[in-house]
Amino acid sequence: MIGQELTANPRLNAKNLRDQSFPKVSSMQPPEDLPESLDPYQYQHDNSVEDAGFSSNYHFPAMQSYSSSSFFPWEDQSGVTDTPQARALAASRAHNEAEKRRRERINTHLDTLRSLLPCNSKTDKATLLAKVIQRVKELKQQSSEIDQLEAFPSEADEITVLPGDDSGGCDGRLILKASLCCNDRIDLIPDLIETLKSLGLSPLKAEMITFGGRMRNVMIVTGEKGRGEDHSHQTVQFLREALASLVQHSNFKAGERSKRRRVLG
Repeated sequence: MIGQELTANPRLNAKNLRDQSFPKVSSMQPPEDLPESLDPYQYQHDNSVEDAGFSSNYHFPAMQSYSSSSFFPWEDQSGVTDTPQARALAASRAHNEAEKRRRERINTHLDTLRSLLPCNSKTDKATLLAKVIQRVKELKQQSSEIDQLEAFPSEADEITVLPGDDSGGCDGRLILKASLCCNDRIDLIPDLIETLKSLGLSPLKAEMITFGGRMRNVMIVTGEKGRGEDHSHQTVQFLREALASLVQHSNFKAGERSKRRRVLG
């Protein structure tokens, strides 16, 4: 030991070591004869180093500065953490934003439906959807009624020839949809079949409605194998001209019948 021998008490030995290694710090109280004009704090600052047993030019070693990043190396300097908790929080925020946008789109569509139907802006969703279903049913019924009316023969002569949906299929056959509306006569169907044969067409499906001396015939016909899209325009033109000739012949026959009735009457 320095100046003293070791004792049996470890705490006393440690105290003796501190007393011998470091000089005692004198009282920091200013002397009694301190002038009144002298600032006691300034006096304490000027004499504290020497009173503590250190020379005036003694320099204390600089303390090492530790930033928060040195104690927590897993944290990024930018403040962004790549931990499971951070990823879960980011995923939760993204989900909330997506859910918010989805609800906004739904509310926009609901507002559009409210503007189309006779209801106010405060109608709840259940009532609004019920009105939409009812309106769709009404429109479907109206569409069916219109289709039925269009299927009936009109007073004006009509001829329509269009390529079918399956025109130029895998076997190369031409599919056409033809419709004609004219005066009804007994030999109209045989003349129509003969016209189709002369053009190399065969009927696949036919619907005919007669009403009040008028007839409407809607047919799906197909051409010969190998005559697909290359001959579609030409075949459509020929079929339209042939049907127009049938309509004119039907009108002529109808005029002849009306003349006979007047003569016999």
